Amino acid sequence: MPQWSIVVPAKRLAVAKTRLRPLTEALGGSAHDDLVLALLADTVAAALACPSVAEVLVVTDDPAAADVARSLGARTLADEPDRGLNPALEHGARNASHPAVAALSSDLPALRPPELAGALAAADAAPRCFVPDAHGTGTTLLTANGTALLPRFGTDSARAHRDGGAVQLTGDWPGLVRDVDTPADLWDACALGTGPRIAAFARRLGRQAPR
Repeated sequence: MPQWSIVVPAKRLAVAKTRLRPLTEALGGSAHDDLVLALLADTVAAALACPSVAEVLVVTDDPAAADVARSLGARTLADEPDRGLNPALEHGARNASHPAVAALSSDLPALRPPELAGALAAADAAPRCFVPDAHGTGTTLLTANGTALLPRFGTDSARAHRDGGAVQLTGDWPGLVRDVDTPADLWDACALGTGPRIAAFARRLGRQAPR
């Protein structure tokens, strides 16, 4: 089984997860930053706990995000291109320590290590593979083994990756496909059971996130 380098992009906190602000505005203070960092931390921790993963590389220019990533054992890399998500992922892939590279969304708080291991094992099917999100239009994981990553994240990225030659993977990976962009997404992730940081944040909002 190849050992994978996982590249996770992390936006500056001020511009990250804007559709979740209706939840965090009620709490005030640093609540929005806390939520974004909790999403990142639970995602990175799950990836680091996956036996197929040799390293997690977080590409970010945000000091707080970099501090959280390093505290968990991830490596960080400045977003030198500073030209958006896909250039950041290409930059991370070029600096990965292993030829098997996967881009992973930073907002997967219900991700479990066995799910990621299963998807990475399935990625032996082709040089480039992807996992669509729960809605079927986005992408939560894009893999490249011995070839260029060619990320096409953004609107309708599942179609873009498929059209670009990546093979779609399917499996019993509910946490891997459940990214969080809206309040409804967050509650769906909580229903699956999240990592400890989002579970704690959900309690601040008066909701329970079982694990």
